[in-house]
Amino acid sequence: MTYTKYSASGNDFIIFHTLKSEDYSQKAIELCNRTEGIGADGLIVLIPHKEYDFQWLFYNSDGSTASMCGNGTRACAHYAYTNHLAPANLNFLTGAGKIGCSVVGNIVETQLTKPVVLKESFEEHGLTWWLGDTGVPHLVTIVDDLNVYDKELSRQMRIKHNANVNYAKIENGKIYVRTYERGVEDETLACGTGMAACFVRANNLGLVENCTHVYPKSNEELTLTQHNDTLLFKGAVKKVFTTTIE
Repeated sequence: MTYTKYSASGNDFIIFHTLKSEDYSQKAIELCNRTEGIGADGLIVLIPHKEYDFQWLFYNSDGSTASMCGNGTRACAHYAYTNHLAPANLNFLTGAGKIGCSVVGNIVETQLTKPVVLKESFEEHGLTWWLGDTGVPHLVTIVDDLNVYDKELSRQMRIKHNANVNYAKIENGKIYVRTYERGVEDETLACGTGMAACFVRANNLGLVENCTHVYPKSNEELTLTQHNDTLLFKGAVKKVFTTTIE
């Protein structure tokens, strides 16, 4: 089998395409292992679809599935385009529904699913939280200093609310984010839907403009834009390598 590794803002994925739709959770665990496998945050498998350019099967590094992954959509769109599986403007099916992407060079813009507020502002552990869904559920707390990020607290909140956990700081109209991600069960260098959730929360509070630069822990610059109910997520992706494993 031939696999390609991509990095999208520090979020890394192993991608391959096949005609077979089956359970690849064990393969995800093996391939994503950073000691004995290739190493990645997730596995993306592209399979044919009658209506769209393709359908993806998405697995976290622990073998669990996820409906959506913002950075993953950008990586797999670039993979599909460069492997002649789809045009530059493409649509594919995820567990969260249809996703549209456009590829220009190494820049990919994704039209994310419509954001949904699951729980308005509430207090817990001395912080103010908000729970929304930008493809998958995300907790967001806006803080003055990202060094208050607490991995153990994030783990507790992730388990209690079954959601990813994001700390966001607003500075000079820009958003800086740290994310504890489900499935990885640790802080990641970037989470696309997490950045989107932080943007939606900050935008709804009037803290940022409708088009805003967002920086995850990897410090790569991404752009989030909101037009009415449409949420666009844009940034660079990088093909790391392609390898064949017997």
